[in-house]
Parts: sequence; structure tokens; C-alpha cells
Amino acid sequence: MSLSSQALRLLDRATQGANVIGTLLIAGLVVLICVDVVGREAFGAPLKGVPEMIALSIVAIVFLQVPQALRAGRLTRSDGVINVLHRRKPRLAALLETVFEVLGFAVVATILYAHWPLLVKAYTRGDFVGSTGNLTIPTWPVKAMILVGCVLLGLQFLARIARRFKGEPVE
Repeated sequence: MSLSSQALRLLDRATQGANVIGTLLIAGLVVLICVDVVGREAFGAPLKGVPEMIALSIVAIVFLQVPQALRAGRLTRSDGVINVLHRRKPRLAALLETVFEVLGFAVVATILYAHWPLLVKAYTRGDFVGSTGNLTIPTWPVKAMILVGCVLLGLQFLARIARRFKGEPVE
């Protein structure tokens, strides 16, 4: 097995791992919301900070799971024209797919460039959501998950290009 094949396999495992973490976050939110509802209705005592935890978790979930969506060919897009091109002009379709992936990588790189200072600032300043004395949740872990998700997404865009040029199927 070549080095590039091993790198692609490692990337796919990391992407799947991030997806699993996102899924576990979803399960955790379900439990959290259920406990909050029961506590609110049965005991008149809701859990503190549930809206903040949900808001932060949703952002983390999206960024952790979107690389796997791209890898599996499930990223939302309109593919009517490209499907016709794949049947009639496969080389043109491959070129357009590659252009899409390069542009996708550029967008993700731009997000990373803009996000890095926000992550550093959140960590060094101890940024949090919630209210002091009630419940505070640091924001840097979610910002770190955004970073991880963006890195994996960018690498998956590049991996699609590499797979196409190696003649491997790209979903």
C-alpha cells in the first residue's frame, strides 16, 4: 500500500472519528433535553445552562460531521447538471468537480484563517457563555472542534481530488 493510500485511509478514520463524536454529542443533547424537561415539569427545577449548551453543541456537531458528509458524497448540492455531464462528458464533469473541490478547499481555508485568532482569543481570555454565579461554559472547546472539523473538511476536499486523479471512485 502506498504512502498516499495510507494517508487517505488515516484521513478517513479521523473523519469517521469526528463524525462519531458529533453523533455522541447529539445523543448527549437528547439526554440533556429530556432531563431538563423532566426536571422542569416534575420538579419545577430545570437544568441550568441547557440553552447555552445546546447552542454550542449544535455548532460543534455541524463542523464535526460535515467532513464525513463530504466523504460519503452526501454534502447538499444540486447535481442534476453534473449527473448529465458525468454520463455525456465525463472528463468535463471531472474537471468541474475538481474546480468545485478547489473552491471548497479555498472557502474552508478562509474560514480557518479567520477562525484561528478567535480560538486563540477565546482560550487566552477564558471566554465563556452563561452568567457568572449561575453557570459558565468555556467557548474554546467548541472553537477547537470547529478548527478540527474545518481541517478535516479541507483535507477531504483535497482527498477527493487525489482520489479522482488516482482513478479511484469518488462518491
